[in-house]
Amino acid sequence: MATIAAKSDAQIKTDVLNELKWDPTVDETEVGVQVREGVVTMTGHVSSYPKKLAGIDAAHRVAGVRDVVDNLAVRIPSVWVRTDEDVAKAVRHGLTWDVLVPDDRITTTVAGGCVTLEGNVESWAQRYDAERAVQRVTGVKSVVNHITVNATSVSPETIRRQIEEALDRQTAREVRRINVSVQDGVVTLSGSVRSWTEKNALERAAYYSPGVKRVVDNTTVDP
Repeated sequence: MATIAAKSDAQIKTDVLNELKWDPTVDETEVGVQVREGVVTMTGHVSSYPKKLAGIDAAHRVAGVRDVVDNLAVRIPSVWVRTDEDVAKAVRHGLTWDVLVPDDRITTTVAGGCVTLEGNVESWAQRYDAERAVQRVTGVKSVVNHITVNATSVSPETIRRQIEEALDRQTAREVRRINVSVQDGVVTLSGSVRSWTEKNALERAAYYSPGVKRVVDNTTVDP
């Protein structure tokens, strides 16, 4: 079988720029890209927090990218600027309207457009969904998630089996390269995956497994 030559940093940079241009949620003119040994550094000012997240995700989708350094800053246009009070109200509405989020168990603090989430929920998936509900609120510049998870106790063996079965269903079964360890409801993932897509699938499998209180993802992308 012929081997595929590794991409040069210059080719990776070109591919990242093209991916940013292709993604309709990103304005590629706002983003600067530098690449060194497969590590992409992104700089510049973007007009919204979702654009920042979309830009980072777009870079990760490119084959050959190992890691992304996020030096992007959110600079919201004056027409979209809101007071922290307005942001706090909008965030509360976002949490209340999301049927997947137990909003009555979550409190927020807003300072300079940065939203800090606190409280406790019953699953890691609810914690994840609460963060996603806030990310797209106009005026939000960043989200810090301090929500704790009080999950029902499930044996480590059961949690590990659930994650591996989910990987069987969702991916090309690269679990042999992945180590899943569980202790007191904390799932630690280690090893290497071949793409950001596989990494995301692995994280989702852990997020949605009953009994998971926290996920520590130490996996690396090794194309």
